[in-house]
Amino acid sequence: MSMQREKVRFASGDTTCAAWHYPGTNGGCVIMAGGTAVTKEPASDLFARRFNDAGFAVLAFDHRRFGEGGGAPRQVVRFGDQRADWQAAIDFAAGLPDVDPGGISLWGFSLAGGHVFRVAADNPRLASVIAQSPLVDGRAVAPHALRSMTPLALLRLFGRAVADALGSLLGRAPLLVPTAGARGDVASLTTPDAMDGDRALDPDHRHTDWEQTVAARIALKLGGYRPGLHAPRIRCPLLVVVCDQDRSALPGPAVEAARNAPDAEVAHLTGRHYAPFLEAHEEAVEAEIAFLRKHLARAKDVPGGWEPDASQGRPSVTFDDRA
Repeated sequence: MSMQREKVRFASGDTTCAAWHYPGTNGGCVIMAGGTAVTKEPASDLFARRFNDAGFAVLAFDHRRFGEGGGAPRQVVRFGDQRADWQAAIDFAAGLPDVDPGGISLWGFSLAGGHVFRVAADNPRLASVIAQSPLVDGRAVAPHALRSMTPLALLRLFGRAVADALGSLLGRAPLLVPTAGARGDVASLTTPDAMDGDRALDPDHRHTDWEQTVAARIALKLGGYRPGLHAPRIRCPLLVVVCDQDRSALPGPAVEAARNAPDAEVAHLTGRHYAPFLEAHEEAVEAEIAFLRKHLARAKDVPGGWEPDASQGRPSVTFDDRA
């Protein structure tokens, strides 16, 4: 099915985030973003078109400092800023003429799958949340990630991370490392499935502008990032999609976080971290669409409920007709 999507921008902090808006027909909207340095197209294209075909609007965005998002310095992950970008996306989506503000759902993958735990906890009126292969507990994941590195590579990575962090205090440009590498490489992640990302997210090498680097200082921060601790505060329905052979985010912490959420389901897939984009894609997308449909507060079920509001006008857009 051919689709039409619109390029939009929305304010976040002192800059803007860039996004694709896929107009929907059922009042629901799925807000999407990827992990670490994964930009909106490789992160969301494969799932967004399927959600949109199912009637949902989609707002797939770049976090600030990545992709087409504004802000500097570039390629720097700041957890609080990224969560603020999600909040800004929710506020923006609620004003779109094809979106019921009560029908907004979140979809995050990997690091963004962790972000949505905290964002969901702060937004109890969301229709639903999907956390796919989420990184929910850096303290649990870090020891495994460190064991996946050779001693020399680990020493060089942390040396570069310290230099990057100190340099940031002096206003120097970030020191970058690849987001993924093979064992022995100096990279943010060298777990056994880290290198699956290219064939999972960009098999045709279409996304030539996707910069697969990140400021090295992330190595000093990730072990203390534990968004899954906010699971007990999540009041909306939550679907946690775990890959049972995931060697990057690990399935155990995600399952444990789901157990602590009041209204959560766990979908188990066979495969590694990127399986939802590869061999388990159909199983993943069908489960996620069924979940979204189940929990969408449709206007037809609410007396005097939501209708598209033509008086709101449309955001400033550019069009892209690629399927």
